[in-house]
Amino acid sequence: MNKVLLLIGAIVLSGCVSQDKYVQWETEAPNSFPTITAVGYAPLEGQPGNSQSQKVINAMQASKIAAYRELAEQVYGHRVSANSNVDDWLLTDDSIKSSVNGIIRGAKVVKTYPSGDFYITELSLDFEQVWQLYQQQNRPRKVKEVTYF
Repeated sequence: MNKVLLLIGAIVLSGCVSQDKYVQWETEAPNSFPTITAVGYAPLEGQPGNSQSQKVINAMQASKIAAYRELAEQVYGHRVSANSNVDDWLLTDDSIKSSVNGIIRGAKVVKTYPSGDFYITELSLDFEQVWQLYQQQNRPRKVKEVTYF
């Protein structure tokens, strides 16, 4: 008898919880979109290569990567890990590690040029374009209207 009452109660309660509905979503854009810039530097002389032109090409690539790293630092921040060891009240070991991890989409090379012993790359990242790229891939939404049947 108790099992029958429990089964009937479960069926009645499950019927009360389930409602058919249609949810209409609307995308909401931010009020403003900042533009950030980054500069990457690479030495010409320290680059591997058999000729000066190969060293310039390698420096161009290295400076671009350094500029992308700076953009990632601005967008995602730095992960800093530090460790210090003390023995007999004396500092025996002190280390700091830093890392950056992220994906940068939509950055544009503003300018790339040699300057003295270095190659320099300037990048720009417009967050309006980043937002549009994100919309195409992820389509974040908010509830616009819910209709219950």
